[in-house]
Amino acid sequence: MIELLSPAGDYECLESAVDYGADAVYLGSTMFGMRAAAAKFDFDTMKRGVEYAHNKGVKVYLTCNIVPSNAEVEILPEFIRNAYSCGIDAAIVSDIGALSVIKNAVPELAVHISTQAGVVNYVTANELYKMGANRIVLAREVDIDNIRRIREKIPADMDIEAFVHGAMCVSFSGRCLLSSFMVDRNANKGECAQPCRWKYHLVEEKRPGEYYELFEDDRGSYILNAKDMCMIEHLDKLKEAGVTSFKIEGRAKSAYYVAVVTNAYRAAMDAVKNGSPVPEWAVEEVYKVSHRQYCTGFYLGKEDASQYYENSGYIRDFDFVGVVDSCEDGIINLTQRNYFTVRDELEILAPGKKPVRLEIPYVINSKGEKTEIANRATEKLQIESDLVFPPHSILRKPVNK
Repeated sequence: MIELLSPAGDYECLESAVDYGADAVYLGSTMFGMRAAAAKFDFDTMKRGVEYAHNKGVKVYLTCNIVPSNAEVEILPEFIRNAYSCGIDAAIVSDIGALSVIKNAVPELAVHISTQAGVVNYVTANELYKMGANRIVLAREVDIDNIRRIREKIPADMDIEAFVHGAMCVSFSGRCLLSSFMVDRNANKGECAQPCRWKYHLVEEKRPGEYYELFEDDRGSYILNAKDMCMIEHLDKLKEAGVTSFKIEGRAKSAYYVAVVTNAYRAAMDAVKNGSPVPEWAVEEVYKVSHRQYCTGFYLGKEDASQYYENSGYIRDFDFVGVVDSCEDGIINLTQRNYFTVRDELEILAPGKKPVRLEIPYVINSKGEKTEIANRATEKLQIESDLVFPPHSILRKPVNK
C-alpha cells in the first residue's frame, strides 16, 4: 500500500488535508517540532484533530524532530505519553536519544525517522530498524537509483517515506546553522528565518565595503535560494523504486495550499495505482498555489536541483476567495475569504474533483442584497446555482496581473 501524507499546520489545514484525500497527516504540537510557527496543536486540539482524521480513516503523525537539549529530552517521556493518549499513530524523530526515550515511554507507538536524520544508505536504515524505527524519511539528496538499493536491503516491513512536493532547504537534509548565526533563530529548533532566500553580494576581504554582484543586474544574487520540488509527474518512478509514503511539505502553508496540492496528488497517485497517466488537470493544479520555480530535486539527477538566482519571491496565479459551507435548495452558502466580483473567472474546487467554472450574475450578501462585488472578508454570502458542492469546497479566481 502507498500513502499520501499531507501537512497540517493548524486545525483548518488538517481538515483540508483529510477532506481532499490524504491517507495520513503530520502535525506539530507546542513543543519538539521543526516548525515553531506551525506549532498549533495543544493536546486538546490534537485530540480533536485525531478524532476528525480517524473518523475518516486517516492516520496522524506527530513531529518530534528537533535536536533536543538535555532539558527537553527530560520532559519528552511525559509529553509523548500525553500525545499518545490523544490517539496519534506515530512520532517522527531525528535524534537517536529521542527515539530511545519514546520507545521506552510508549513501546507500542510507531516511530518514523525524520529527514533531519539524513538517512542516505541502507546500513543506517537497518540500524535504526533494530532500535525500533518503523519508517525512514529519506534525505532529499537521495536519488531514485539509491532509493531502490535501500529498498532491496532493508526489512520488508520497514516503510520508506520521501518528499514529493514543496520547499527545499539549501543545506543537507535541513540541517542549517545560517539562521542561528545571522538572526539568532535556531533552524534545528523550528525557528528558521530562511536567510537562504535573502539577497547576497560578493565581498573581497581586502576591499571592505565594495560589493560585487555575481551577475549583471540590480537585484543581487540569490546564491542559496532553492527551487521548490514537484514530482507529480514522476510518482510512478518513486513507487517502482520502493517508496511507500509520498510526503507533501508545507506545515507553514495555508489551508488553501494544502487542499489544492493534496487534491492534485490524490488524483495523480490514484492514476499511478491504476496504471493510468496522471491527469493533466492535476498537473495544472499545482501551479494554482503560491510556489517558487519547480524542479524534481535530486531524484532524477542533481542538475535539476540547482538554485534559482533571479529572485526569492513566489509565483502566485490564483487567489483563494471563499469556502463553501453548504448547498441546499439551489443555494450555495459560502464564507468569503478575499475580494472578488462576479466578473472574475471564478472556479470551485471540490474534494476529489477537478475544478469547475462558476458563472454568476450576482451574489447575495449578509443583508440579503444582490451585489456584483464581495469585499468584506468572512462575510456570509449566497449564490443561486443548480450546482452542488460539499462543505470545504474552494472558491478561487485568477490573480489580476
